Amino acid sequence: MNRVGNQERATLGHMWLRSRFHLPVPPPYTESYVVAGARRTEVIGHSTVEFYPRAYATGDDIVANLRFALRYEPLDLGVLAAAFAAMPAEIVADWVRREPSGSYARRAWFLYEYLTGTMLDLPDASAGNYVEALDPRKHVTAARRNSSRHRVADNLLGTPGLCPTVRRTSRLAAQIDVHIDAEARAIIERHDPAVLARAVRYLFTKETRSSFAIEGETPTPDRTERFVAALRSAPTFDATDKGAIVGLQNMIVDPRYAATDWRTFQNFVGETTVDFREEVHFICPRPEDVSSLMDGWMATTARMLDGGVEPVVAAAVAAFAFVFIHPFEDGNGRIHRFVVHHVLSRTGFSPDDLIFPVSAAIVRDQRRYDAVLERFSQPLFAAIDWAWTSEREITVRNDTAPLYRYFDATPFVEYLYDRVVDTVRTDLHEQLGFLTIFDQAMEGVRAIVDMPDRRAALLIRLMLQNGGRLSLTKRKQFPELTDDELGAMEAVVQAAMAEGAAKQN
Repeated sequence: MNRVGNQERATLGHMWLRSRFHLPVPPPYTESYVVAGARRTEVIGHSTVEFYPRAYATGDDIVANLRFALRYEPLDLGVLAAAFAAMPAEIVADWVRREPSGSYARRAWFLYEYLTGTMLDLPDASAGNYVEALDPRKHVTAARRNSSRHRVADNLLGTPGLCPTVRRTSRLAAQIDVHIDAEARAIIERHDPAVLARAVRYLFTKETRSSFAIEGETPTPDRTERFVAALRSAPTFDATDKGAIVGLQNMIVDPRYAATDWRTFQNFVGETTVDFREEVHFICPRPEDVSSLMDGWMATTARMLDGGVEPVVAAAVAAFAFVFIHPFEDGNGRIHRFVVHHVLSRTGFSPDDLIFPVSAAIVRDQRRYDAVLERFSQPLFAAIDWAWTSEREITVRNDTAPLYRYFDATPFVEYLYDRVVDTVRTDLHEQLGFLTIFDQAMEGVRAIVDMPDRRAALLIRLMLQNGGRLSLTKRKQFPELTDDELGAMEAVVQAAMAEGAAKQN
């Protein structure tokens, strides 16, 4: 029992289970409490807090709180996995024996065996309609796979080895309704194929440079070329092949840091302070857990690609889960962003041979990127028992694999949707528009004076940067042109700009 304002409140559902078993896991995003008064919902920080009148009270009853969680709350698999591991198995088994056809009992039974890997001493279900593991009104779901043992339709996004969840929030529903993929195709259809081909080349290079910039790096021409080649392979990349993933890492990092397998050492993300101490931002999974987590990652990515999961949801879940596992010493961030393009292209969300330079949109608002990563990393610190060794390396002393295996991916999906919308409406829109204007202006300028391409291109860029006119300070760079010729050229550039603006609208 605790207090909110001047009211006493009792926990319900996931929050009760977390408190009852002293679970070392982050709190669920949805917190439920019994209070005196009417039913209401409040958003406090990043949490949704649900208040229920006293008629909903569950008391100190494990089954009653499991039932409440399954009935009223979005499921938090991290809390449920820890609770099932902490409670006697007979509690769930007895519930199923008492209610063999009950939908909540069978869902609890399915989730218990799914999350713990332990079979309960129960015969297969023989009665009751199939019930979905996740309520599709509360969650984004995958295509169902029936579990005849429980008479439960498994519509989870992943597999027992890795299974994030995504809540169906009003914000996410609105983002999906934008249909940004259709908007991108409409932009493309308005432009000449030759212009599109040039834009594609630019966008691949822009994505490469932006992906390195997120990590504070400027790639050499060789590294740029290799990463562009990797991005072009995204539609045919096999995310279920360990060799392909290791090969991708080798392709995009300095050869001295090329991996031959998943990492075998404890890793963390941090920075060195001015007094030469390490400030830890994120503790990666233990090396002994990486192999099983990556097996889960490959299976879950395949499940989402084959299971009809909305493309941006699948891209965000796969990409952020990868970077949280951090299976390599180097290249994790770039592969994390490569995975976005792999999923969007494989699902047909991004048009053929085109890339949405999501990294460019991240660079424009990198603070929010860092903040959304912290939404995952900060709650983990309280759940991880770690320390520095005498060699100034980190050691993790408790079982932390479930923290990375089962997490709420909703913030990362919402974040990626915003970045995809931004990059379509900014990078794709502006680049295609610029090239169309530039080509028309070039044709008009060359019709007035047959200038060398480099001189004409410089003149047009200077005019475009100044509203269609050549500034007086730049005029001296073109002494070979008369004032009349420049005036005619300015008119041509301004006409191209006006026509381009009309086409964009």
